[in-house]
Amino acid sequence: MARKRKPPSTQGDPRTYDPDFKGPVVNRSCTDVLCCMIFLVFIMGYILLGLVAWAHGDARRMTYPTDSQGHFCGQKGTPNENKTILFYFNMLRCTNPSVMINLQCPTTQICVSKCPEKFLTYVEMQILYKKDSRYWEYYRQFCKSTAKPAKYLPELLLDDDCPTAIFPSKPFLQRCFPDFTNNNGTLTVGNRIQFEDGTGRMRNVLELREAANGINKILDAKEIAVKVFEDYATTWYWIIIGLTVAMLLSWTFLILLKFIAGFLFWFFMLGVLEVVGYGIFYCYQQYSKLQENPKPLLTLYNIGIQTKMNMYFELKQTWFILMIILCVLEVTIILLLIFLRKRIRLAIVLLKEGSKAIGYIPSTLVYPFITFILLSICFSYWIVTAVFLATSGVPVYQVSAPEGQCIHENETCDPRVFNTTDVPKACPGALCNFAFYGGKSLYHQYITTLHLYNLFVFLWLINFVGALGQCTLAGAFASYYWAMKKPDDIPALPLFTAFGRAVRYHTGSLAFGSLILALVQMFKLILEYLDRRLKSAQSNISKFLKCCLGCCLWCLEKLVKFLNKNAYIMIAIYGKNFCRSARDAFSLLMRNILKVAVTDEVTHFVLLLGKILVSALIGILAFLLFTEKMPEALGGPTSLNYYWVPLLTVICGSYLVAHGCFSVYATCVETIFLCFCEDLERNDGSAEKPYFITPSLHEILVKKQSLPQKQKE
Repeated sequence: MARKRKPPSTQGDPRTYDPDFKGPVVNRSCTDVLCCMIFLVFIMGYILLGLVAWAHGDARRMTYPTDSQGHFCGQKGTPNENKTILFYFNMLRCTNPSVMINLQCPTTQICVSKCPEKFLTYVEMQILYKKDSRYWEYYRQFCKSTAKPAKYLPELLLDDDCPTAIFPSKPFLQRCFPDFTNNNGTLTVGNRIQFEDGTGRMRNVLELREAANGINKILDAKEIAVKVFEDYATTWYWIIIGLTVAMLLSWTFLILLKFIAGFLFWFFMLGVLEVVGYGIFYCYQQYSKLQENPKPLLTLYNIGIQTKMNMYFELKQTWFILMIILCVLEVTIILLLIFLRKRIRLAIVLLKEGSKAIGYIPSTLVYPFITFILLSICFSYWIVTAVFLATSGVPVYQVSAPEGQCIHENETCDPRVFNTTDVPKACPGALCNFAFYGGKSLYHQYITTLHLYNLFVFLWLINFVGALGQCTLAGAFASYYWAMKKPDDIPALPLFTAFGRAVRYHTGSLAFGSLILALVQMFKLILEYLDRRLKSAQSNISKFLKCCLGCCLWCLEKLVKFLNKNAYIMIAIYGKNFCRSARDAFSLLMRNILKVAVTDEVTHFVLLLGKILVSALIGILAFLLFTEKMPEALGGPTSLNYYWVPLLTVICGSYLVAHGCFSVYATCVETIFLCFCEDLERNDGSAEKPYFITPSLHEILVKKQSLPQKQKE
């Protein structure tokens, strides 16, 4: 009879002793070559996409306003060279300033050299022109080049050569906006509350204000932006000093963790227990106070569902429920600390061991700069390519109907022959205005696809850069762990060697792992995009399904990141392909699942405290400096408009700097932990199979085995 095959286990088979294994494998071969080739093809395609987009696009179209003919204002070599400001014939047709900024206001737009400075209608100009031709010379600045001063008003409206009226305006974002002023609490334009719109109707300034909704806020934002820029110009060197000090503090914190890791953890855990305990005491006090009240007490049944939360805090049931919840939380924390005390002690020792490893390989603290430079290159290339793709093509014109609905609205049109078509007859007042840049070539037909390609390769690249950093750091720290005599047996230049191995042999494996993560992130972004586009047409069921799908994708992304991170560590040690490394890492973690959970949580908790500590210290110093409470000898900045601007910049920047430094430490602890689990499976602590762990780790976890005398800390 044939033997029954043993079903495969999710935990896999433990490692066995290998006398030739002395750390990261030196003799290795290229892995996942097919994925490497695909990755390189995508990169070459990405470079080609950037060149094609650069050839067809024009970034000036994103920064300069464009008139109704598709020419941007201020363009050299054109009649608009000295006309840098965009003017709207009928501002009252615009309902939102963001619509105007996006060139979608349904009115004729031309380029002008300056904005109007006074009220004047076309009819008034005609009357004054008979006495003084200078009125027409002034008014014609805001008309098309084909305009004439002797047209009747209906003819003017039909040809749309000139605005029916102009009013005082000021340039903002290279566009003429109404010059609103506030006189004793009354909103005016040119000291007027009412004005004529050129068609015989009197208009209120509030109508103009409504048409340019939000202009005051935008103007205020401009003033704030100028002041913020002044503050940055005054404090930029202090911000750099603060970030440098944050980096030095982060490095110091990592080095000192081998002395204070345990103290930090237990100190804050006791603090949490005290806070929860005080919460229990306070809830009991409130419950007793309401219980002793002789007045009739309200209940949850009496008040039902209320929008005012204060109502619930007048019920004794609320305080009783909160007290029960806090009691359960307190007991749970205490029981976890009691039953997991040995594994918590292991995690703390691993933190200390990670601090030692960084002390022996200090070059790893500089690696975040390399990651930052590579990510900056990827991000800049993506932004530039996206801008040139968005501005590719020739001007495309569409029919706009400001007076109401039109069956031809949004149809493509030709402004040169528009007035000879049937559209103006079918839709009186319809205009043929510039809409966007595009074309009918094969390239322009696939612009959307190229945008998606640009985004996808960008996600792939940034994930690859992160994978390369994790694999490089893991290789360096694995060299530290598997050195029998530390630091004598640590190979020379471990970080540089690990980086070379990762790039030379495992580009395909790193690209494979980052590809999986990029696909998940791409699906998330597409789902978010569809949700925004279809938001108004969603039912409650579709919203619920969207939330469920979003939650599943979020969990999947976290899971893939966790598996990838450990797979990269195994790649750095053994040099196997991605799938096998991921399987081996997963099996090893499953065999030590409880240790993994405790170690990860303790590590993340301590590092979070470190980030908060660094950013808080720098924030306090920056607050004292920017509020002029420091000694005058330091010569800090004075008379800032908004001291909180550089203050928040320093605090957020310090947190990001600390995060970059501590990410190295987190990778170090995770690598040492996996190596430690491998070490326990491979060796037994005997003279023939000595452990590579240091005495501190050995003392906690393998007390039954004696540590070889030749092992040095």
